[in-house]
Amino acid sequence: MMQMQGLKPGVIMVAAAAIALSLASLVGCDAELRKSDAELGLNPQQAAGRKVYDAECGRCHEPYSSRGKKGPSLKGVFQHKYLSLSGLPANDDRVGDIIRLGRNEMPAYSQKLSSQDVQDLLAYLHTL
Repeated sequence: MMQMQGLKPGVIMVAAAAIALSLASLVGCDAELRKSDAELGLNPQQAAGRKVYDAECGRCHEPYSSRGKKGPSLKGVFQHKYLSLSGLPANDDRVGDIIRLGRNEMPAYSQKLSSQDVQDLLAYLHTL
């Protein structure tokens, strides 16, 4: 067992913080610190959509990583001609339908999200 006698509490705290930072950098190579709405350059509608995303989508879909969770990553969802799993066109109409009506394992959100929530969410998804 390591002896800690004679070490000041501040030294121990600095060493613990350095170890924690080193481990964090090894664990999350694909992850990045969460940026603010301002850092992302989001307008008010996109920021509102990000709140919807955080509340309803983030548990199953990664926004800024290419790794999926339960559902596919949504990074760059509108930068492709077709959606990765369904092959449907990657446009507001099709993605909005999937959000409202659900698809396969994804539940429908038409009873939970307002029309404005869906529009805000789509605006945010275009920033990914």
